[in-house]
Amino acid sequence: MIELLPLFLFIFVFIVLLAGYPVAFSLAGSALIFAVIGYFTETFDPVFLEAIPNRIQGILSNELLIAIPLFIFMGVMLEKSKIAEELLDTMGQVFGGLAGGLGLSVTLVGMLLAASTGIVGATVVTMGLLSLPTMMRRGYSAEVATGTICASGTLGQIIPPSIVLVLLGDVISSSYQQAQLDQGIFAPDSITVGDLFLGALIPGLILVGLYCIYLIAIAVVAPEKVPPIPADERKVSKELWMQVLTVLFPPILLIILVLGSILAGIATPTEAASVGSVGAIILAWVKRTFSIQILRDVMHSTTEVTAMVFMILIGASVFSLVFRGFGGDDLVREFLTDLPGGVFGAVLLVMLVMFLLGFFLDFIEITFVVIPIVAPILLSMDLDPVWLGIMIALNLQTSFLTPPFGFSLFYLRGVAPDTISTQQIYRGVIPFIVIQLLVIGMLAYWPSLATWLPKVVYG
Repeated sequence: MIELLPLFLFIFVFIVLLAGYPVAFSLAGSALIFAVIGYFTETFDPVFLEAIPNRIQGILSNELLIAIPLFIFMGVMLEKSKIAEELLDTMGQVFGGLAGGLGLSVTLVGMLLAASTGIVGATVVTMGLLSLPTMMRRGYSAEVATGTICASGTLGQIIPPSIVLVLLGDVISSSYQQAQLDQGIFAPDSITVGDLFLGALIPGLILVGLYCIYLIAIAVVAPEKVPPIPADERKVSKELWMQVLTVLFPPILLIILVLGSILAGIATPTEAASVGSVGAIILAWVKRTFSIQILRDVMHSTTEVTAMVFMILIGASVFSLVFRGFGGDDLVREFLTDLPGGVFGAVLLVMLVMFLLGFFLDFIEITFVVIPIVAPILLSMDLDPVWLGIMIALNLQTSFLTPPFGFSLFYLRGVAPDTISTQQIYRGVIPFIVIQLLVIGMLAYWPSLATWLPKVVYG
């Protein structure tokens, strides 16, 4: 019974989270309660708790994590300054003459918002508020409209540069170093966020491409579900291309500069995020949508999300210390290595567990709590860290899209009109879930989809 205390700790935390208590305090508080129990039962050495100040200091002094508030600021500024709304209107005009053109516009704008925010909830809510009324007014099927918005909103999991990949890169890098040290390699190599950005590019573009192919297929088979914008509502060619030049080009250029500087090694993610934040302010100022009130709102939203992320990270650090103090990592390692099917069986089980946890926990909690426990064990089985990171991101992206508990479904339900039923939203996302599973299968069968580009660029 005593050796199962790590398992009881994990179950207890999960119950506390489901009860609705704040994540950061649930993690740290549950861990400290079990540490006290372990101390009195002589199954836990309190010396592990002495590492908490060093862990917190390491978190606060991690230069890479400074990129998080900067990327959040960049995305929120692009959203609140109405740039996202102008992007959607412009893309709708470009593709509006085609059946399914508005759906393609939503997908592509979702990709751009994903690259700028990386926050699933923010993207889904923004797209739901801006595009859903327009799509329904144009005669789109409710299933196609809601499915497209939910799927496009979850692209923030995989399209770089995003805070999701920044967080995942930091955790996977630490796990990779830990795995090498566990194998007796005392000068461990590491991976960077740039590796994950490059690794995510091809799978992300494949995903967007398959979304577009699906919408084109609907336009061919059932054009009445995705009608074009009437000719009298479309802008003339010269006016449209001027709008493309002034509305679409600057944000795309900003994203390319931010991502390109990281991939080329010219700037660190933190430096590139700083440039992106300043660039977002300049774009808002040029478009005359910048004001002190908007700046205050953006800073308030950025502070809220950043405080949440760092508090969860601190709570997760306390949890992982206590979990290791109980020998939980050894328990998990023995369980995974003894599974039938070897490496395949271990990866399959971990992915299934993460998929189910994605129904109840946000990506941030899973990244800071679950991945540090299982990733070093999987990486010690000679798995490629970039491939594993992209598989995790795609897996959780699918989880956030899957009924009945997918987060993106709840986000859209919160802003969708009552005339659209929850069942219509569920039916709408099913084809996109199939596409997600297809891409995961492709990545599992051809790992080079994630590993080839980083090796070509960085050697």
